[in-house]
Amino acid sequence: MGRVDSSLSALPKIGAPATRALNNAGYKALIELAGVPRAELAKLHGMGPKALRTIQSALEEHNLSLG
Repeated sequence: MGRVDSSLSALPKIGAPATRALNNAGYKALIELAGVPRAELAKLHGMGPKALRTIQSALEEHNLSLG
């Protein structure tokens, strides 16, 4: 039946500091970021504008978005 798309079960390719920031905040998969306020993610140490754009683009491929 409907298996979870593998691109939703992993984080997108963003820089190591941004990946560490997400992991430290408890985010391990792209699907977990759907609906999270962009401003909340922007506060994480290591999370920059490029990483936020990459995450938003990856979510939009699945008709999802940051909050």
